[in-house]
Amino acid sequence: MNLDKIATRIVADTLDAVIYCDRSGTIRLWNAGAERIFGWTAEEAVGQNLDIIIPEKHRKVHWAGWERVMETGETKYGADPLAVPGLHKDGSTMSLEFSILLLADDTGYIEGIAAILRDVSRRWKREKELRARVRELEAQKP
Repeated sequence: MNLDKIATRIVADTLDAVIYCDRSGTIRLWNAGAERIFGWTAEEAVGQNLDIIIPEKHRKVHWAGWERVMETGETKYGADPLAVPGLHKDGSTMSLEFSILLLADDTGYIEGIAAILRDVSRRWKREKELRARVRELEAQKP
């Protein structure tokens, strides 16, 4: 098997969502992990705007940041995953962590952004419950 085929299989079959959007925010790549996490099939998602996975109250901030990245080619998010809320096809929200990769042509013109996303809702809920329990126990101290 050649490396191109291996890379294609990794992207296609990973449990994490792998999404690629062009400059306009139109989804051009949507893998099986994205289908599993967000509930949209690739046929439904490809060609749609990213708003299908961004909760409405977060869209204005998201798009302002998107435009800034497209203009400058710089993002404030480095190697640390970004934590954001996400939107499932059924309207429910989830907690996501993701990293991004700016994809530029040979001149440096950004053609789009690839993202690898993971649903961390269960972990986030457990941590929230633990923080609440710690606060409760600390309040009981004499």
